[in-house]
Amino acid sequence: MHLLTRIKQLGQSKFVRNVAIVATGTAGAQAITMAFAPVITRLYGPEAFGLLGTFMAILGVLTPIAALTYPIAIVLPKSDTDAKKLAKLSALVALIVTSIAAAVLLTAGDWIADALSLGAVAGFLLLIPLAMLFAAFQQIFTQWLIRKKQFRITAKVAVLQAFIMNSAKAGAGWFHPVGAVLIVIAVGGQALHALLLWAGTRSKEAALPDNDESAGTLRELANRHKDFPLYRAPQVALNALSQSLPILMLASFFGPAAAGFYTLGRTVMGVPSTLIGGAVGDVFYPRIAEAANNKEKLFNLVLKATGALAAVGFVPFFVVIATGPWLFSFVFGAEWVDAGEYARWIALWMYFMFMNSPSNKTIPVLKIQGFYLFFTVFTILIRLVGLGVGYFVFSSDLVAIAIFGVSGAVINVVIIAIVLLMAKKFDSKRSSDG
Repeated sequence: MHLLTRIKQLGQSKFVRNVAIVATGTAGAQAITMAFAPVITRLYGPEAFGLLGTFMAILGVLTPIAALTYPIAIVLPKSDTDAKKLAKLSALVALIVTSIAAAVLLTAGDWIADALSLGAVAGFLLLIPLAMLFAAFQQIFTQWLIRKKQFRITAKVAVLQAFIMNSAKAGAGWFHPVGAVLIVIAVGGQALHALLLWAGTRSKEAALPDNDESAGTLRELANRHKDFPLYRAPQVALNALSQSLPILMLASFFGPAAAGFYTLGRTVMGVPSTLIGGAVGDVFYPRIAEAANNKEKLFNLVLKATGALAAVGFVPFFVVIATGPWLFSFVFGAEWVDAGEYARWIALWMYFMFMNSPSNKTIPVLKIQGFYLFFTVFTILIRLVGLGVGYFVFSSDLVAIAIFGVSGAVINVVIIAIVLLMAKKFDSKRSSDG
């Protein structure tokens, strides 16, 4: 009886309903992607996926710099007017940064590609500033919709974008199954996603002002949230670099096929993280910011959300750890069995990263982004050494991925522990201050 009452209470919880909405949309998008995956992997092959993975790894590192993570701050102000000003600031910064990136790549793109032993993607580098700009506007519109709690819109957009993108990949693959096609479609997908989200912000609910009180000019708001460009942007970029290192190093040391195996393994193991971890994170962020403004206890919120994710993620991740090679060979084709070996170690890392979603969203609220930046630099060094040991000592791509996966798991456990400790101190300090 008590259990039934508890389940009923959960069903009535606005937080749980919002998580369900986001998760449903993300589930639809991921289901579409996974339904198309066996067709797409058989059309393109590991080399094409490796080329796409390398391009997306470079883009992933540079995207946080595009708007200097100012879009993340859109959720924080009490005033909708200030939030809209932050959106304008983000757009302005994105235009400036991507213009600079275009100029650099236009003049030195080939040299950069040669220096990093990434000549295979040299011909596509000029697409990166364009994709960065689209991604920045995607972030701006997403954060505004999150602020207005319009999770239903973001869910619908995710499903529609996934269907169009995967249909394009499958359709084009019948005629010209090469990596260049995947890259062009990926850039077009960024533009499409931004356009669909922009259309969502035009709805009455998303545009409805909360209040019209403004606390500052663009310059004042930029200064008030300067911890985002100073700490959050480099931290996110460095974190993306640490996650992209395997693709870039595998492509450089072992060739595009190895990068393709990792790309597929990472994509598949990212499904639970995107589906549930991302959904919880998107809903948890405004909830934890609101809790801080209302002087609620943050420690309990973070702990409960983390524990729930640990329970939910256990089965799917450990199924892959146990059966990865067989599972990937059966679903994606015999040539992808090595991707299943990679996925075993990726799953170990991704399970704890999945659990880390609430802690990651709590970091801006606790104002410990400076610490997080330095911690990220430290973790990159650990992962870089691990990948180097795999290549230079063992000459094995699988050993390199194994070291990377284990170190990633440990790093995420440490982050969770630190955030919980800081949340406890945050609560205690506010209690003592009255």
